[in-house]
Amino acid sequence: MANDFKSFSKANIAIDSGTYSTVYTVPYTAADVESILLEVDVANTHSADVTVDVKVNKNSGGTGGTDDIFIVKSAPVPVGGALKVVSGQKIVMMSTSTGADTLTVACSVASAADCIASVLEDV
Repeated sequence: MANDFKSFSKANIAIDSGTYSTVYTVPYTAADVESILLEVDVANTHSADVTVDVKVNKNSGGTGGTDDIFIVKSAPVPVGGALKVVSGQKIVMMSTSTGADTLTVACSVASAADCIASVLEDV
């Protein structure tokens, strides 16, 4: 497999009321796929401070089930600011025939933040 650097984004992320915006889903082909989450940034586009949640939904079955793992929860993002949620460390995400991991984001105010993720696919 070829290693591919890719960028995924989501504008106007959902409000944290149980609904999260999906920024990235690990693709599944005929074989298991691994991706490495290299960086995740969330920008506040609102006129007041907001908080954000970012999590990885482990749906690949590799950990024995479906777990939602928070990377950050209720992290503050000031007006005009941004939060580097993942920077420097690497997070492995997978897809198998039983499901695919996803990166999801929510904000304390609807449509008040944007998110971008850099991913290395097909590792």
